[in-house]
Amino acid sequence: MAITEAVENYLETILILSKQQPDVHAIDICSYLGYSRPTVSIVLKKMKDDGLVTVNSDNHITLTEKGKQVAEHIYDRHTVISEFFMLLGVKRDTAVEDACKIEHDISDETFELLRAHCRRLAEEQKIN
Repeated sequence: MAITEAVENYLETILILSKQQPDVHAIDICSYLGYSRPTVSIVLKKMKDDGLVTVNSDNHITLTEKGKQVAEHIYDRHTVISEFFMLLGVKRDTAVEDACKIEHDISDETFELLRAHCRRLAEEQKIN
C-alpha cells in the first residue's frame, strides 16, 4: 500500500488522538474524521498489513516507528502551514482547513523555505 494522502490523514489523526488520550480506538478515528466504522476498519487493516500501525488485543491502535515518522512529518507540515496562514491574518479555522489541503502536496524545498519565512515573521511580530 502506497502512503497516499488518505493514509497520511489517518496516521496524522492517530498521532493527534494519541496526544489527547491514553488509548486510540477505531471509533475515535471515525468520530474525528467523520468516516464510517467499516471504512476505517478496512484502511486500518491495510495500514496494519503495511507495518504502519499495530492493534493489540484490547483494540488499542498504536503507530509503529514507520507510521510515526510519516505522521510526525505530515503533522509538522500541517502545523507550520497553519501558523504561517494565521501570521498572515487568516482565521484559525480557515488556516487549519487550508493547511490540510496543502500539506500533502507541497515540495520539501518550498516547505522548508516557508518554515524559515514563518519563523522570521513570528520573530518580527514578537519584536513589534
